[in-house]
Amino acid sequence: MEFKNAPLGFLLGSMALAVILFDSGFNTELRMIRAAAWPAVTLATIGVALTAALMEIGAKYLLDVPWLNALLIGPIVRSTDAAAVFFLLRVGGVTIRERVRSTFEIESGSNDPMAIFLTVSLVELISTDANTVGWDLGLDFLRQMGGGVALGSIGNLLITFTFNRLKLEMGLPQVLSLAMAVFIFAVTNIVGASGFLAAYIAGLIAGNTRLRAAARLRSFYDGVTWQSQIIMFVTLGLLATPSDFPTVAVPAFALALVLIFFARPVAVWLCLLPFRFSYRETTFIAWVGLRGAVSILLAIVPILGGFDAGQMFFNFVFMIVVASLLVQGWTIRRTARWLGLIEPHDESRTQKPSEWKEKSRIKALWPGSPA
Repeated sequence: MEFKNAPLGFLLGSMALAVILFDSGFNTELRMIRAAAWPAVTLATIGVALTAALMEIGAKYLLDVPWLNALLIGPIVRSTDAAAVFFLLRVGGVTIRERVRSTFEIESGSNDPMAIFLTVSLVELISTDANTVGWDLGLDFLRQMGGGVALGSIGNLLITFTFNRLKLEMGLPQVLSLAMAVFIFAVTNIVGASGFLAAYIAGLIAGNTRLRAAARLRSFYDGVTWQSQIIMFVTLGLLATPSDFPTVAVPAFALALVLIFFARPVAVWLCLLPFRFSYRETTFIAWVGLRGAVSILLAIVPILGGFDAGQMFFNFVFMIVVASLLVQGWTIRRTARWLGLIEPHDESRTQKPSEWKEKSRIKALWPGSPA
């Protein structure tokens, strides 16, 4: 029995991504934002556009498709998978310099809304045979991003009020926070703004606010985030057609090499020039841009847009993600060591002050607890 329900796959993947982005924001500290906000946001906006433009050239000649279709490849494969990178670093026992880690983590959390916006906008342009972008696209961008920030901030007020004013039974905060993250995402999408950005902003503000049960929530989301990643990969993997892979393998791997060795490095170097990163730090950030489930999720959009070659497009992006994981995933630890970016591991640096306070409070209430 074949699974061909692209709308259902996109819905499940979107909900899982909203949870991942909420957790990403929730675990981003203000000191990280102060150190890396501007370079990360530059990478997440200008960097996405630059990568799309550079990938357009490669896609045009490798795939022999119209220019707009070629341009669509860039934002789809531009989103980086921070969770996969940090998992590989943890498995290898590698601790990266904080500024580099912060830049990449914030970029990964904030570039998804931009990539999604560009992908959906391009699919609409191609579907309607529009020849010009016009002011409508700019206004839509402002509505999507501005609305996402505004509704994410309002959603945070709901979260902090609920957790700090109401008396919740043990175990209920975790379930309630998960429901609120999905609720903020859904409501923001309904009003025409970026639900993904709203989920990230809500998590970001809530994670840097004095919140009851903060340590328990972080421990809870460690598992939920990985479960969401698994749901995304399994669901989206069902939409792939392995029998078609041989026909797209060669151009897909060729374009993956263009992305890994040309498009992302050039975009990263140009974006980080004003921010005084060392060449070692810039090289590492350029290299570790692994692609993951988000790129596969975005590859469903052409199918939903009614493209005749939508399934082939999906298979093509799927192969690019696999190539990225194979080429870059195996070399992250060696690259970090070669560039001299590894620091001695200090467990206390991975915990937030709110976690220390939460554990101290638990110790005070139950001295024999292992907190």
